[in-house]
Amino acid sequence: MTEPLVVVTQSGAVQTLALNRPAALNSFTAGLHAQLLAALEAAAADSAVRCVVITGTGRAFCAGQDLADPAVAPDFSPGAAPKDLGEVIDTLYRPLCLRIRNMPVPVVAAVNGVAAGAGANLALGCDLVLAARSASFIQAFTKIGLVPDTGGTWLLPRLVGRAQAMGLALLGDKLPAADAERLGLIWRCVDDASLMQEAQALAERLAAMPVKALVATRHALDAAAGMDYAQALAHEAVVQRTLGAAADYREGVQAFAEKRSPTFSDR
Repeated sequence: MTEPLVVVTQSGAVQTLALNRPAALNSFTAGLHAQLLAALEAAAADSAVRCVVITGTGRAFCAGQDLADPAVAPDFSPGAAPKDLGEVIDTLYRPLCLRIRNMPVPVVAAVNGVAAGAGANLALGCDLVLAARSASFIQAFTKIGLVPDTGGTWLLPRLVGRAQAMGLALLGDKLPAADAERLGLIWRCVDDASLMQEAQALAERLAAMPVKALVATRHALDAAAGMDYAQALAHEAVVQRTLGAAADYREGVQAFAEKRSPTFSDR
């Protein structure tokens, strides 16, 4: 029986998606793309899921694109047409990135090992990134004559500023997880042995929070990056109008008044 390329497990309201090509460092193929996107779509449609964790099996999180995959592997025979990598981005990577960015629940990346190329930027596109101390992040694109993709050109300067983004993107050096935390590229670096325990605890904490408001916070922060101050203030009013009419706002205020823990239900 063929092993799934994405292993899906659930604990309470937290669903974990583990990339499962450990012999190939969980590098992307068309099949892995399809299974990961399908798993994310299923999680988005499942009202019992209130947080998603993405991680890898084995010693890597994701080493990026599998360059042996027929979708991208060049044909070295004389006169052969080049592969259209733009089509690969449009049909595989862009839908995956947008699905993560538009999930109706928070998404946590638990980076258990190397995250290179598309694998690094897949993680950085999640809402919060935890990384094992032995993990590393590599913008490996220039090593094969490409630019950062999987959202890297948008994410990197917003996370660490233009100077650091240029250094990471141009040089393609390995960035240890502790340095990634220091630069503000990720949320936290933790000991290897406690990574999944801490990721589960973080995901459970998020799942117990007002998920609708968490997702609205993601979208508001992203939108504000393209606004001036006055536009951001106006946008905040629009978002608060919507959230203020939701059940979670009433529950939160009532729980505060009654000095009890709230039970949030919106999604």
